[in-house]
Amino acid sequence: MVTRTRKSLLMGAAFVAAGLVLAVDDAAAQKRGGALVYANVSAVGTMDPYVVSAAVVDLEAIHHVYEALIEMGETYNAVPGLAAKVEVSADARTFTFTLRKGVKFSNGKEMTSADVLASFERYKRVSPNAVALADAASMETPDPYTFIVTLNKPNAFFVEILKTSIYPFSIIPAELKDKPGRELDIVGTGPYQVAECLKDDHLTLRRNDEYVADETAKGPDGNAGKRTAWLDTVRYNAVPEANARVAALQSGSADFIATIPPDIAKRLEGRPGLSVLKVLPFCKQTFITHAKNAPTNIRQIRQAIAALIDVDEIVAASGQIAERNPSLMFRTSSYYSEVGAPFYDLKSVEKSKALLKEGGYSGQKIVLESNANYPYMRDFTLVLAEAMKAAGMNIEVKMVDWSTNVTDMSKGSGGWNVTNTGFCSGPLLGPQQWRLSLAFAQNADGPPVVDGYNKLFVTPGFAERKAIWEGIEKYMVGDGFMIPVADIAELRGQNDKFVNIKPYYMERFWDVWAK
Repeated sequence: MVTRTRKSLLMGAAFVAAGLVLAVDDAAAQKRGGALVYANVSAVGTMDPYVVSAAVVDLEAIHHVYEALIEMGETYNAVPGLAAKVEVSADARTFTFTLRKGVKFSNGKEMTSADVLASFERYKRVSPNAVALADAASMETPDPYTFIVTLNKPNAFFVEILKTSIYPFSIIPAELKDKPGRELDIVGTGPYQVAECLKDDHLTLRRNDEYVADETAKGPDGNAGKRTAWLDTVRYNAVPEANARVAALQSGSADFIATIPPDIAKRLEGRPGLSVLKVLPFCKQTFITHAKNAPTNIRQIRQAIAALIDVDEIVAASGQIAERNPSLMFRTSSYYSEVGAPFYDLKSVEKSKALLKEGGYSGQKIVLESNANYPYMRDFTLVLAEAMKAAGMNIEVKMVDWSTNVTDMSKGSGGWNVTNTGFCSGPLLGPQQWRLSLAFAQNADGPPVVDGYNKLFVTPGFAERKAIWEGIEKYMVGDGFMIPVADIAELRGQNDKFVNIKPYYMERFWDVWAK
């Protein structure tokens, strides 16, 4: 049962955040007003929460505008959001959500169970993560403040699944349920609402004066709790180049900036009124192979690529602050294991050539897709490309913008064979979150994954669940679907005139105010 005590439902998960956390001024200094400008790596692509996975740029804005029944807490545990409580049946098949009363959408309409039902129905229709609701036998609304989901079979992870920060289960007005994916009118219950959106340039959020905070909470808790919008507006500007973002912070044209390479971050050292925030681990940098596009549809070809990885060389070339890690999980996760170690950091051209021969490789082109919005992703790709050439592979490197890169990863489009990204929530939160990432890796329909997850969700004992997960992980890494490289840090910059910005997986601007 999830109650307002905010008891963690995720055993063993912890978040390690290093770097500067601004001291909170006296509460009397909190006041409405101020316009914060955020220079991010790209423009917001869509505000439809049900279709967004890896695009943190989009998700950061989405979590300011929308809310879900269950949210991700400060320590990445499951906490109540729009649900005041959740009651779980003894057989883990029936979940009864009691909604908070008086919650309003930004259009002034009160949220009821009819909106929740419509939201879940649309999610099942348009989200790539619709598999999360595939076992829902029924969804009922016995009264305006009760929503009941009954599953065909037990699911020990169901509440954990609903807290996801990617493909979030955001609640929208019932009248929008028939909107196609990526064509959703932007109406949520969050502390901010969209004031202006100019494609490929900027998005401006303004305080949602219809917002009803959770008064039972002492304060904010991750993406939930009592959240207060002190700022008048938050503007997200697209500034793809890191030097330009730092220059914007130094000149005052931006107040907060995302993703600063460590060498460029040094320019902020000793600058009065400016600070650098560091989060480590932030994301797990991972190569993904496309197992449905030739020639990486052949297992030995994928393994040949994995055998070339030299972790130290890749990390050094990218200039990132990073930690070595052979697992798909952060070391802080209770699901961490070393099953991927035998396949990690092999840096062997000889082994790669042998696998290529075994797989019948005869010079077919292998396309590596990456982006320059995140220079370290580009650098990771370029280092791997040179190693693949040395092993005799015919390589094409294709650079696209980040939004295209994310879309191609999600849909399997673009004709790529290898791409790379940073997985952030799955390595921390566990198998239920990784399933969302595996779903767009073009690989997740193999029996070890499908059968493994079917067993995982109905297994109550943690030790047994971990063993099942290890089987899934060994298959994904050993067969070269996922190639883990390292856990990397995220560096961000801020103007200290804004108070109470704290390092977190996705940046948040509620409970932040101007001095």
